[in-house]
Amino acid sequence: MDHVDAIRRESELFYATALVADAELGVPSCPGWTIADLVWHLGEVHWFWTAVIEQRASDPAEVEKTKPARPTGYGELLEWGRARADRMIRVLENTSGDVSVWTWALDEADHSVAFIRRHQVQEAAIHRWDMQSASTQAPPDAIAPEVGSDSIDEFLAVTLPWSVNAEKPLPGSVHLHCTDTTGEWIIHRDGQVEPVHTKGDVAVRGTASDLLLALYERVPIDALELIGDAAVARQLVERVNTE
Repeated sequence: MDHVDAIRRESELFYATALVADAELGVPSCPGWTIADLVWHLGEVHWFWTAVIEQRASDPAEVEKTKPARPTGYGELLEWGRARADRMIRVLENTSGDVSVWTWALDEADHSVAFIRRHQVQEAAIHRWDMQSASTQAPPDAIAPEVGSDSIDEFLAVTLPWSVNAEKPLPGSVHLHCTDTTGEWIIHRDGQVEPVHTKGDVAVRGTASDLLLALYERVPIDALELIGDAAVARQLVERVNTE
């Protein structure tokens, strides 16, 4: 899939929604944040990873030293955030994926612009969902099936190993199955993941959007179809959001 195009689409929808939102509204999916805080956060994320690429950074602390101050007015904040998204998109389009930079991934092979390009899709998509869920009466738009499936695959490869591994195993295996697009995975107790159809101690079935949102605790895991030991699925979600 075209990761940069997905970032562009999600960012445009995020800012189109933010433009007509009440800046002081709370964001239920991000406790303690207002709409303005959410705009600042996404802009901050886009600024940071753009700086990492432009500086060919190997130390995030050095990047943080150049962090700009938060704009004071909401209009100024929106303008600043849009500009940060546009700049990151240009940098991602014009930088080879194999350029080495610092990232938080455990695997050295993921210390690259390609990692940033892929991961920023879910960053934009999840926070666009947050923005819509907080500021509009209508249900948030679902994350596109292809985007959701690819983001789950990336999540299991680079985020899961921080909290589920041989030293911190799950009490059982989990089978994730997208019902609207290609995508299914078995998560073994030790955190090893295989993209195959096989039986787990619990199966979790849903759209790619709902599966991804459940992994990020945006929708309850129990709102999806659970077959087997639901407690294992609940522990997986709790683990990846607290460790």
